[in-house]
Formats: sequence, C-alpha cells, structure tokens
Amino acid sequence: MLRKHERRGVLDAADLEALYSLSYREKTYQAGGYLVREGVACEESALVLEGFAIRQKITDGGRRQIVSFHIPGDFVDLEGSLLRVADHNVQALTDCEIVHFPVRELLALIDSNPRIGRTLWIDTLIDASIYREWVVNVGQRPAKQRIAHLLCEFALRLKLVGLGDEEGYRLPFTQEQLADATGLTQVHVNRSLKALDEAGLIERDGRSIAIPDWDRLRDSSGFSALYLHLDQVA
Repeated sequence: MLRKHERRGVLDAADLEALYSLSYREKTYQAGGYLVREGVACEESALVLEGFAIRQKITDGGRRQIVSFHIPGDFVDLEGSLLRVADHNVQALTDCEIVHFPVRELLALIDSNPRIGRTLWIDTLIDASIYREWVVNVGQRPAKQRIAHLLCEFALRLKLVGLGDEEGYRLPFTQEQLADATGLTQVHVNRSLKALDEAGLIERDGRSIAIPDWDRLRDSSGFSALYLHLDQVA
C-alpha cells in the first residue's frame, strides 16, 4: 500500500510516521466472507493485505453484478471514510487477510496531512476510471473481447504487486465470477476462453493463464492501459 501511494505523490518522513501511527485491527476472512455490507454504517475502512476481494451489487431479483476486483494493497472501501452508509457489498473472493482502520482516524489523517489526502484522493479517482472502463466493457464489447480486456487489466494490476505480469498469472476467480463481472453467462465465458485459447492468445492450465504474445492479446481486446493511470507518479 505504501509503495502504491508513494507513486501518487511525494510522502516525507512525517507523512510516513502518520500512516504508521494509525491504529488498526487485522482479521482473516474466508472466501465468501463479507468485508462490507450494503446498508450498514461505515466505521472502518478495509485494506487488503493478502488475497482477493470483489465489490458487488445485488438486484431485487437476486442477480449479482461484480463491479470491481481488488488485489493486495487496495483499499476496498475508502469512500466509506466520507459516505456514512455503504451502498454496495464487498466480499472476500479468496481467503483474505484484511486490515481495518477506524474511519475517524483516517479523516483526522487526511485533515492533518494534505499530501496523504491527495494520494488517497488520486486512488479513488483511479478506481472511478476503472469503473468507467468496465461500463464500456460490459456495454459495448463483444463477449470474447470483454474477457480478453479483463485478462489484460488483471495482468498489469497484478504486475504492480508482484503477482503476475504480461506473460501470465494465476486467475483468482471462477468462470461464474468472471461471468458476473462481464455481464455474460457462464456458457459465453467458457466459449470465449476456449476461443482465446484456440487462437493462441492465451494458454490455460487449470486456473493459470499464460500469455504467449502480449501485443496480440492487447490489440485483439482493444485494450489501452490509459485508464489504469500507471504513469501517475510523483
């Protein structure tokens, strides 16, 4: 988390000391456990130490739309520091180690350390940028391209935390979860993955994804890393 936020702005020794002085509690969540529940007051903000989490909305009919995946180093509900009640659920995708920070301390930290406040603000803006791209992905791209685009995004995001790169990584999500993130059925997801495999764009071995030719996969999906703002450095 510190490495990521030091990319957002220059943090001096006082800023780092202020971050380290935050009180917190650690908690282990099993896959499926809820970190945040819709309609519940936000008294803490959660940071992923290990594992993966999903942000989701549930319709009145019980259908789920996954609106983001979260990886180690991500605040999954930073907006909860300013919004009093959660308007979505955050659920552990795998077993997770989570750190919870008191909202009142985060607010005091932002008020007293403007550089930290700015880095946290940038973090939420990048989350919003990713949301916009996901809307385009679900609304405008054909099935195979949707899947390929999400695979490209995950490769670059995992690269930042040393869990993968443009050559491949281990998928933390099932085909059902991938379907809920892309607005497709499991059948469409399965067919799309097979089509990408047969075209030589990916190679699958269980949950592991190998990318033989990054440029081909990127170009075939229409992927541009601009929305991830990887160049957002001090």
